[in-house]
Amino acid sequence: MMERLKAFEAMLKAALEQSEAERQKMETQKAQGGEKSATYRQYLGNRLFYNQLFALYRQYGLIGQRRE
Repeated sequence: MMERLKAFEAMLKAALEQSEAERQKMETQKAQGGEKSATYRQYLGNRLFYNQLFALYRQYGLIGQRRE
């Protein structure tokens, strides 16, 4: 069971880090007027996925509430 918990924690950390990195890239592209680019739209789709994933984790009490 501990291996499973460690794996979950590692996956959650990676997802949170990736989500934050993509959010920062989106901000940079937005500042440069790249909101209509395919890359920006891919990041936007990824953000929607991460938001749903993190909402599910919050629903089950696996992570705390957002700080946003």
